[in-house]
Amino acid sequence: MFAVIRTGGKQYRVSKDAVLKVEKLEAEAGATITFDQVLAVGGEGGTTIGAPTVAGATVTATVIAQDRLAKIIIFKKRRRQNSRRKNGHRQPVTVVRISAINAA
Repeated sequence: MFAVIRTGGKQYRVSKDAVLKVEKLEAEAGATITFDQVLAVGGEGGTTIGAPTVAGATVTATVIAQDRLAKIIIFKKRRRQNSRRKNGHRQPVTVVRISAINAA
């Protein structure tokens, strides 16, 4: 069984026991969170597509950790102007494990 959820402005195809990194959520490690914006649910019985979400469907996940992605370097240079700027950024993410998919 799989589901397509929307969180943090992105869509993820998840299945039971899948581990994924989503945009930062306000939850401690070990907490349980519920995603109620389920766009599609599929399995042996077929696929249900929501309009825009599947009514009554939820996905439950457990927070594993609060983490940060690898650093990306932003380097801007204006040639022949002796002007350059270097900056770095690490995006915060939440690592979750999908524990259950509840279809309507």
